[in-house]
Amino acid sequence: MVPTSPDAQRSASGWAVALAGMLVIASTYGMARFGVGLLAPRLVEQRPALGDVVGTAASAQFVSYALAAVLAARWGDHAPRTTLAVAGVAATCGSLGVAVATEPATFVGAVFVGGTGAGLASPALVRLVDELVTERARETAHSLVNSGTAAGVAGAGVVAFATVGVATAWGAMAAICAGSAVLLLVLVGRPARGAERSGQRGTPGWWSGGLRVPATAAAVVGAGSALVWSFGPLVAVSDGGVPEERVGWLWIALGLGGLLGPVTGVAVQRLGLRGAWALFVGVAVVAHAFLALAIVLAASWPAYVAMALFGGGYMCLSGVLILWARAVSPDAGGSGTAVLFVALAVGQAVGSAGLDVLRSSYGSGPAVAVAAALALAGAYVGARARRTAAGGAPVTAEAPAREPGPRSRWGE
Repeated sequence: MVPTSPDAQRSASGWAVALAGMLVIASTYGMARFGVGLLAPRLVEQRPALGDVVGTAASAQFVSYALAAVLAARWGDHAPRTTLAVAGVAATCGSLGVAVATEPATFVGAVFVGGTGAGLASPALVRLVDELVTERARETAHSLVNSGTAAGVAGAGVVAFATVGVATAWGAMAAICAGSAVLLLVLVGRPARGAERSGQRGTPGWWSGGLRVPATAAAVVGAGSALVWSFGPLVAVSDGGVPEERVGWLWIALGLGGLLGPVTGVAVQRLGLRGAWALFVGVAVVAHAFLALAIVLAASWPAYVAMALFGGGYMCLSGVLILWARAVSPDAGGSGTAVLFVALAVGQAVGSAGLDVLRSSYGSGPAVAVAAALALAGAYVGARARRTAAGGAPVTAEAPAREPGPRSRWGE
């Protein structure tokens, strides 16, 4: 037998952890969290009593996500494995709750519980990737894990096609949530003695330092993104000419577009944080323009294009937020990610509620226009940011310096 070097072992471990982490994000984000918007047309059709609370449920999961991410800002760096275990349980229980819910209060409560899983998972995974993946491969690994949302959304679209009833669909998603969490926890194993306690419980100067402006930008963009996440299928079906039986293709298109997420690291290296942020938010703005075109033409093809563009733009811009947090607070990337993702979710919660009222009162067209305007405003705020170090000293918001050597590869 040929001996395996420690570097080769860590390379294989890095691949396994990143891919398993991608599955966890796919299930907790793409299914347990965003599955509510994905299956909204079917929920309304099969359970009419839930029709009036779809917007409330969407806001509830954004709020629960934000609350969980606040907790993960403390736990994610300190005890990532425990945090991931709780995330898997929450996502599984929330999905099972939706599967059986027939009353509005039960439905909203189940969605609230399911949303916490995603809020706990991301910060913990940032910490684990930094711990278990070699330094030169980390940016690629973080982008790969983050693209799990896209894979989960596409997978949920497949589930929507493969199942007929709401209960069956959400039961399948609950099983995937549980299985992916168990797989990751088995792969990462137990921490070295004291490792779970070595992470910081927070980084002094987060908010007063370099995360203030990107958090503001994330909140504004989050408000605009809520239109697609919460009401995209409803808009495409009711106003965009997409038949209800083909709504799954909208989310498959979004998921396939979002699989471009791993290019985030390359874009940040070449354009810097500000440039990459502006680029990817701009893609999301173009997606809203195509959704508006679908409404004007009452045609389905612009809606599919819109979802694919939105998926690519959103997955990449959220990846930029992860790298931004790590650049500002290298020793507490999970906590910094939680801060920015909380801002994103708070914006989504407010945007979901506001855009729901706007859509109900004035129609889908004005709601899409306002969502696009919010995204543009967020792009402007982020593009003008100056990144500051954890201690508050200003530094340029360009690509982080890299050691000489070949491009990022696993195991280097």
